[in-house]
Amino acid sequence: MLTFTFVGVLAQTLFQSSASGVISLVEDRESDFSQEIFVSPISRYSIVFGKILGESLVAIAQGVGILLFGLVIGIDMSLVQILALVPVSVVVCLFGGAFGVMVLSNLGSQRSAQQIFPFLILPQFFLAGVFAPVKNLPAYLDVLSHLAPMRYAVDLTRSIYYRGTDEYEAVVLMDAIFNMIVIAGLFAAFMVVGTFLFVRSERNR
Repeated sequence: MLTFTFVGVLAQTLFQSSASGVISLVEDRESDFSQEIFVSPISRYSIVFGKILGESLVAIAQGVGILLFGLVIGIDMSLVQILALVPVSVVVCLFGGAFGVMVLSNLGSQRSAQQIFPFLILPQFFLAGVFAPVKNLPAYLDVLSHLAPMRYAVDLTRSIYYRGTDEYEAVVLMDAIFNMIVIAGLFAAFMVVGTFLFVRSERNR
């Protein structure tokens, strides 16, 4: 159970850290810095993706700390598992950042972001199965679980970590390929819609 929770917390931290880091876009909006950036002859999507990439690097640094802590408390991790988690961590961070852009695209202040963001993130801790399995949820909670983006980040991380082990079928909800397809689709939707709404709100100021 400790290992199950550890892997879930690793994915949750990467996703949440990258998503919450994008709050600085709201800070840029309040200081009018974002308007100065968006008048440059660079694709708006490139600017937003660069912001997500920067926050992802910060989140990955936190993930390294969590991995080291896991080794200290006795989590069984082979070198192969650690290396396999590296690209997955990047995917989870980028996905979290895109989710953050989507959420924050229409928020006008840091105060509103700090109030709304936890409301959207905290329920996902439980709906995504970070701390406990979500295979046998009641129907209404199962629907909400499938709507939670963090679910796919957590399950992808577990599918890679537990691949080839006896516990795989018991703890993994969906195949890694399925999770990657869902994450790719949601990432594209969050990026396109989130960037469009953010740029539109800047033009309307």
